Amino acid sequence: MNLKTLFETPMIKDLFNVLEDGFYFSNEKGETLWNNDASEKILGSKREDLRGKNVWELEGKGIMNPSITKMVLESGEAVSTVQTTQQGRQYFVSGYIIPWEQEKLVVVLSRDITKDMQTTKQLEQAENLLRFYSQEVRGIRLQRNKEKGEQFTGKSKAFTNTLDLLKKVAAVDTTVLLSGETGVGKSSAAGKIHEFSDRHEGPFISINCGSIPESLMESELFGFKKGSFTGAYQGGKVGLVELADKGTLFLDEIGEVPMHIQSKLLQLVQHKTYLPIGETASRTVDARIVTATNKNLKEMIARQTFREDLYYRLNVLPVHLPALRHRQEDIYPLLQVALDRFNMQHTKQRRFTSAVLKLLQDYSWPGNIRELENVVERMVITAEEDDMNTMDLPDDIVREVSGGGNSFAFGLNRTLPEAVEELEQKLILEAEAKYSSTRKAAAALGLSQSSYMRRKKKYTSD
Repeated sequence: MNLKTLFETPMIKDLFNVLEDGFYFSNEKGETLWNNDASEKILGSKREDLRGKNVWELEGKGIMNPSITKMVLESGEAVSTVQTTQQGRQYFVSGYIIPWEQEKLVVVLSRDITKDMQTTKQLEQAENLLRFYSQEVRGIRLQRNKEKGEQFTGKSKAFTNTLDLLKKVAAVDTTVLLSGETGVGKSSAAGKIHEFSDRHEGPFISINCGSIPESLMESELFGFKKGSFTGAYQGGKVGLVELADKGTLFLDEIGEVPMHIQSKLLQLVQHKTYLPIGETASRTVDARIVTATNKNLKEMIARQTFREDLYYRLNVLPVHLPALRHRQEDIYPLLQVALDRFNMQHTKQRRFTSAVLKLLQDYSWPGNIRELENVVERMVITAEEDDMNTMDLPDDIVREVSGGGNSFAFGLNRTLPEAVEELEQKLILEAEAKYSSTRKAAAALGLSQSSYMRRKKKYTSD
């Protein structure tokens, strides 16, 4: 039976017309032979208007866009795609060539997948919404931590931009390289990436590569098999890398890793595999890797002390953390957070005077947040009174700020404590002469009345 008479058979017509899927038949020239009722409905055209018409012509009229029959004939092989009609319905369309006696029959099958696609889209939307709300919940939790004394805090543009970038980086599961000066908070930033990521319920393993002796670094990172060492180590050891499975592995000071271990790190980053000492079979770990450095790794590459291939594997998502001197708006909140934390830790009730805050605000903080925290803790511990004054500040801070030509510059003919004491005496005497009450004088100097009275007694006792 040739193709021209095949679709004149009532049985063939009845068989295909009861099917819900659309069937469209053409010959090897692309001429329409017949299509069933479902196909007629899909195309929105009467069967009589299509029969005998060439699919190239029908595509030109927009009835088929694109024509799968044409694509099958041009490629000579089966073709499948998803098509969307003008009514917004979506169909999975497949075209095949079937040899028929001395001819070729092209069959195009169209299945309505609109509901399936909608369900899939709804699932995707639900997953995206769930991910969004999950990040929002973690954001609320982080905000509460901040209110309780979170160290990674600020309100400057530089800080908020960095925090937004960390949130974006956390949403993708690839390697991150944090850079910045020492003490800028790279460890805290790595913690934020972990907390904002989908791995937040997994472990966060933080490793300072600069603090591990070179001779122990490989065994600490990758562990070793039982019997690989003698003495206290004969029982074997699980490496820190394995402990990070399903979580985040943070490698701080990555520039301190020796060259012979960098090759193992490259294998870990590339394939998520590693080889414990003494074993012959590699292990696999599912860990997100975040690294940090305050060194110029490109200069180290030029000196051949850091592998170039490892650098590019780590530097997929670079994040540079700004120095504290570039985010001065954040100094005050960081001081207050540190003060609250160390007051609680050391059971004190210290307070900053306005003069101390002014000096700390003007200081350049070369050691960044780490230096700020150290200074505040030292003042909380060593201050003689709860109202901390300029005498409680480290000498180098007063020296730097006072060297700028302001009222603290007394020259080099006396020691710094002598100069500070002379300034304090001068201000106390001026306040006593200017104000009618000790309360007003104390308020002008940013002191409590009792603190002012002690200083007044010290300088006017003669």
